[in-house]
Amino acid sequence: MMEQFKSIFEIPDLRKRILFTMGMLALYRLGSFIPTPGINAQAFEQFFESLASGLLGLLTMFSGGSLRRLTVLALGIMPYITASIILQLLTVVFPHLEKLQKEGDLGRRKITQYTRYLTVAISAFQAFAIAMALQRATMAGTPLVVSPGPAFIVQTVLTLTTGAVFVMWLGEQITARGIGNGMSLLIFAGIVVGLPRAIADLYDKVFVSRTWSFPVVILLLVFMLALPAGLHPPPSAPSGG
Repeated sequence: MMEQFKSIFEIPDLRKRILFTMGMLALYRLGSFIPTPGINAQAFEQFFESLASGLLGLLTMFSGGSLRRLTVLALGIMPYITASIILQLLTVVFPHLEKLQKEGDLGRRKITQYTRYLTVAISAFQAFAIAMALQRATMAGTPLVVSPGPAFIVQTVLTLTTGAVFVMWLGEQITARGIGNGMSLLIFAGIVVGLPRAIADLYDKVFVSRTWSFPVVILLLVFMLALPAGLHPPPSAPSGG
């Protein structure tokens, strides 16, 4: 086993790709500890703990804990996933997108460009909704936002949207210059980092507080396994000779 592992690093190109991927994942984790400005971190953590059941807990697991701390990468990879799913569904409705999908590499690049634009729009919308909700929220009488107002909203939208675009860029760089499947690796990294806390929370929800039933747990596991697999690009059809 160790000999096989050592042989991987003896291939210069493969070693370069692995090290590049590790560097991108390290950047991803570093961004998960940079807090969003203007937030009362202690009050927000208590507020999040009171709501961290169900879908919100699932989303923070995929973000590697960034959502729990509301860091600059709090939106994580989810806006990109949402944009990809929307465009895949729209290919059935709009013939132009279906035509692009059949045009090979050039069409896929165009769809990727549309996905990026849609990711920015979804991220900005989600960031605006988060900023508006935070301004109205309190925890034990303590406001979650230090200085609410238009400046905080603009700052939060720019910060979280930029963070989501940065995560998208990291995934694309890992796909192009790393070992591939960058988006899936970012999801995997977020799940692995949050796995100990997620296991403890899952045990509490199923066996202690009993807020989740076993069918919900099974559905969650299926979703966790299917989501990274669904992000793999479909194999390109061989071109006619």
